[in-house]
Amino acid sequence: MEVYDYPPPGKEEQTTASRTHWLQRVLRFCRQRPLGAVGGLVFIIMALTAILADFISPYDPLQTNYGAMLLPPSGQHWMGTDAFGRDIFSRIIYGARTALLVGFSAAFFGATLGAFIGVICAYFGGKTDVVIQRFMEILLSFPMIVLALAMMAVLGTGIMNVIVAITIPLVPRSAQIIRSSALSIRNLPYVDAARACGFGHPRIMFRHILPNVVAPYLILLTAYLGGAILTEASLSFLGVGVAEPTPAWGLMLKGAAVTFAESAPWMAIFPGLSISAAVFAFNIFGDSLRDELDPKLRTQ
Repeated sequence: MEVYDYPPPGKEEQTTASRTHWLQRVLRFCRQRPLGAVGGLVFIIMALTAILADFISPYDPLQTNYGAMLLPPSGQHWMGTDAFGRDIFSRIIYGARTALLVGFSAAFFGATLGAFIGVICAYFGGKTDVVIQRFMEILLSFPMIVLALAMMAVLGTGIMNVIVAITIPLVPRSAQIIRSSALSIRNLPYVDAARACGFGHPRIMFRHILPNVVAPYLILLTAYLGGAILTEASLSFLGVGVAEPTPAWGLMLKGAAVTFAESAPWMAIFPGLSISAAVFAFNIFGDSLRDELDPKLRTQ
């Protein structure tokens, strides 16, 4: 009997197989969840717009031109101009950069801090869990926009302060969801085996429990992105978020809310459509990602 010794696949073959696997998953996701694929496409377009804003913007978003105030949409100014003669299309493009910077930063820090807190509560339990959860419930008793407004009243205006103000209300929401997932993992046999081997608490939490809550973490991250963008626009609209002359969609709505609602409606229409499209796209992408990653909801 002849025995053939086949060499193990090399690193290049493993990389090719991994890429093929991910490509198949992406194609399956697009085929089974077309709305989620559209949401992901909008996210990619928005990200590219924010990155390439310096190259694709036809005008300087901060440049004023008092000879071109309140011009309607035309071939020269696709979305018209505002009360200072600034090109609205250019400000929409740069506003995507502001929205993604604030939205992604707040969603990332909120979901990440909440994940760490949730894992700590689930792992230690007892008094640690009780004390932290009571504090989280106090924060949850405030609506997100109200808590964000209170934080802005303390911190003041500015992009970094807006990120902090939106991050804080997201932490308790993320902590409770991750905690519920980590509770089901804490008592699994491989965690007991890690304890029996004498591994320390940090290693068990961050190497054996935390990686197994990545799926709900990713879902929370995408779901919070739309809410963070909407909250940033709300804060800017109320005058306590991003300050002039920074291009921001909520700030553009504020400038057109009352004074120019009838005489120059394009000043409010295009920023409003941008906010609606971004929030809707991120929400449906987050829902589709949840359905794809949750074994109970996954379509075979």
